[in-house]
Amino acid sequence: MNTLAQIARDIKKRDDFLLVGHSIPDGDCIGSLIALYLGLLSLGKTVRVLLQDPVPAIYRFLPGTEAVLRPAQIKESFHNVIFLDCSDEERIGDKALGVLAGRKRTINIDHHHSNIEFGNLNYVDAKASSAAELVYELLLRLKVEIDADMANALYIGIVQDTGGFQHNSTTSKTFKIAAALMDKGVDLDKVKLNLFGSKSKEEVMLLCLALQSINFSSDGKIAWMILNYDDIKAIEALEICPEGIINYSLTIKGVEVGVLFRELSPGLIKIGFRSRGGVDVAAIAAQFGGGGHQRAAGAQRDGTMEEAERQVILAVESVVS
Repeated sequence: MNTLAQIARDIKKRDDFLLVGHSIPDGDCIGSLIALYLGLLSLGKTVRVLLQDPVPAIYRFLPGTEAVLRPAQIKESFHNVIFLDCSDEERIGDKALGVLAGRKRTINIDHHHSNIEFGNLNYVDAKASSAAELVYELLLRLKVEIDADMANALYIGIVQDTGGFQHNSTTSKTFKIAAALMDKGVDLDKVKLNLFGSKSKEEVMLLCLALQSINFSSDGKIAWMILNYDDIKAIEALEICPEGIINYSLTIKGVEVGVLFRELSPGLIKIGFRSRGGVDVAAIAAQFGGGGHQRAAGAQRDGTMEEAERQVILAVESVVS
């Protein structure tokens, strides 16, 4: 394990960076990428950002998101690649990983306890609330003057990955960083409007679809929702990746574990897991090639929805007492 100070020194003496985050990016992934992108630009570095999937609409108000590239747009090789919020290389997606073959140096910055330390330089802090928290500390060590645009991006990353400062990963340090970002110019009205007050009709219809599909185990301790590809396509919501749908399962009294099955394309299913804390869902996700945190994890698998539902719910039932 390296320190952030060592990583900062390494970044200072190099140039030509590509920043990359995980597929189906969430707020922490986007916020971390954009803040570090803007920070490195302010230091005069050559830097690009790569994501396999589109930036979700609610984050596109952030300056810098317009510069995010997709794999087909990458024509050159990059010497230095920085992975953010990725427990392993495969988390960025096959297409994104395919364009990184020519990289010479890999820096890995993450907060998942399942991180396999795959970089030439690694900084993994599983006690951190978010990757955004780590990027904030890195920017300080790089002596970047954090401006309002960086502050908004980092604040969004922290808010989204802590569930609005509700998850137990939230610490006093998290609140201190949030306060420091407020002093740097976080626009709470803009953040609130874009994150919580600008849902599209399609996103609301997707939520309705998920809630209509909800199932429960016989003891009521497990709740799961199913979103089939054809149903999502019918309401024109294929490009929508809302982060909060799965959390509705844990608002139900007695539910210990919530699961969301979403068919990303025919035969490819994303599985999200949430736990109140008594069950380590990262361990369950690992059984299906995924990972994450004790209370929030995910995986992907090929096959039919029926088979995924059967196998995953059996796995959850085996550990929920």
